[in-house]
Amino acid sequence: MSKILFNCLLLIFCKTVIFCAVTQANEIKYTQINSERKTLEKESSKPNITPVAEDAIIVKPNQLEQNTDSMGQVTSVSQLSDVQPTDWAFQALQSLVERYGCIVGYPDGSYRGNRPVTRYEFAAGLNACLDRITELIAASTADLVTKDDLAVLQRLQEDFAVELAEIQGRIDALEARTTELEANQFSTTTKLGGEIVFAISNVFGEEKAGGGSLEDNTVLNNRVSLNFNTSFTGRDLFRTRLDALDTVAYGVPITGTNMTRLAFQRNTNNTVDIGKLFYRFPVGKKFRVHVDAIGGRFNMNVSDNFNRLFANRISGAISRFGRFNPIYAQGA
Repeated sequence: MSKILFNCLLLIFCKTVIFCAVTQANEIKYTQINSERKTLEKESSKPNITPVAEDAIIVKPNQLEQNTDSMGQVTSVSQLSDVQPTDWAFQALQSLVERYGCIVGYPDGSYRGNRPVTRYEFAAGLNACLDRITELIAASTADLVTKDDLAVLQRLQEDFAVELAEIQGRIDALEARTTELEANQFSTTTKLGGEIVFAISNVFGEEKAGGGSLEDNTVLNNRVSLNFNTSFTGRDLFRTRLDALDTVAYGVPITGTNMTRLAFQRNTNNTVDIGKLFYRFPVGKKFRVHVDAIGGRFNMNVSDNFNRLFANRISGAISRFGRFNPIYAQGA
């Protein structure tokens, strides 16, 4: 009996020991699991920082696409349609303008150096600076031009070579046209001038110069003249004068002498005719050729030995006798 009891007690003791061992093992395993879980939670709560080299560039996929598109749009100054004030070329030229006075400004006195300009406007300004600096170098003042400025000019010339060439071509064309205009600056022109005279006249006295009574009648005289003055070179004159007049000839039939004839006397009964037609042109600097077709007069073409205050038929002397010295106009 005692032996059986001993075996039972031994069995119970063994089970208890085994149970305790299993329990302790489970507790140890559970403790390890909890410890690992807490460690993972702590590590996950920390920010995920990855060391990156100083010269490394991080690019996101969408940024890579945008950058690729923008790089395909503009890659050099030669592809720009307008030059902006923020562009290097604009600022470089502006610096040259300020130092060398290449561009004076617009007619209103403004420079307008803060607005975008087209490539051709920019090239025109660059061409002005090139000319200015070339003048300084030619005038033995090359020390005023720095090497840095020459390098900037060279780069600008390369970037705007096409526009500079085209502008130079335009300038050459304009110079050729200007030369042609200067050589043929006068075009054939015709100027119209005219004069109208209304005069009330009469003779007074008892008898004519050769005897006989005078006819005392007050009459209205009129004269209209139109001058067409044409020039082909600017130094010649082709004149055509049209007259229409009705005047009384106070000559021998009325007064007994021609000394009483009016200065503007000529009668067409108010019908239009050609009163004067001539062409005058210079030969060299000291000679002049005058060709009269109708109405040629010695006092107008050959000699200036006449008093101009009297010789004019409208504003001069009232009679022909008063206009000219009888030596030059016998029987006038």
